[in-house]
Amino acid sequence: MRTLWKGALSFGLVNIPVKLYTSTESADVKFNFLHTVCHSPIKYEKHCPVCDVVVPAEEIVRGYEYEKGKYVILDAADFEGIAIEQTRTVNIIDFVDLVQIDPIYYVKTYYMTPGDGGKKAYALLRQAMSDTGKIAIAKVVLRNKQHLAAVRVYQNCLALETMFFPAEIRSTALLPELDAATKINDKELDMAVELIARLSTDFDPAKYTDDYNQALQAVLEAKVQGADVALAPSLPETDKVIDLMAALRASIQQAQQEKGSEPSPNVRGARSTPNSRQRKRKTSGE
Repeated sequence: MRTLWKGALSFGLVNIPVKLYTSTESADVKFNFLHTVCHSPIKYEKHCPVCDVVVPAEEIVRGYEYEKGKYVILDAADFEGIAIEQTRTVNIIDFVDLVQIDPIYYVKTYYMTPGDGGKKAYALLRQAMSDTGKIAIAKVVLRNKQHLAAVRVYQNCLALETMFFPAEIRSTALLPELDAATKINDKELDMAVELIARLSTDFDPAKYTDDYNQALQAVLEAKVQGADVALAPSLPETDKVIDLMAALRASIQQAQQEKGSEPSPNVRGARSTPNSRQRKRKTSGE
């Protein structure tokens, strides 16, 4: 893998030389856009409407529009002058518990390896974080942008997760469809909890596959070989109002057939809320 970034991981007075590598890659099938007449690839050119010319990369600068039609121009030196102390440092601020961070904050994962002369300090930090179960919250500048980040132990290395800042997370109060006054039927809720219990299992990432990508690969292979493409059957309409109780009951029955009759004990007791206990007392005559 190609090194994406080199710098130092800093906490307290300790500085550890580190390198970053991209940890994931997209499995999406890549397409080219072609001209339907001759099937030639389409070019995407950056055109200046005033000069009526195609603009080469070396003649393009970044401009910030502070008023309509008025810009201030920033060059590489302007960006390099921002947050100089952190441009090559993953600066650890705090250590926290992983369960305290909602997944909505995570953006992208990078593998972090030790740089020259940093192996012992890197191994020491990795072991200390593993023993304490803590992850580090840090700030780092990547590609001229400061990121909030989480540094955690992943298998045999440290991983850096770039994160959104709180100001970048949109509030759910902006969603008009959410209605806190919606009434929940107790029987429906009990059945929903039971269904969740019956479908609960340990997370095994190997069991999850990209069905669409696999089907698309099959279509492409058939096209290349000149064979007919099999069409998928049409799915039934799903926008009709359903009988919720009947759907829950049928789902539970299906789960019973697939996974056995008893739900997981550790999940079964998850809904021991005051309302549940009150209903049980009323049923038993207490």
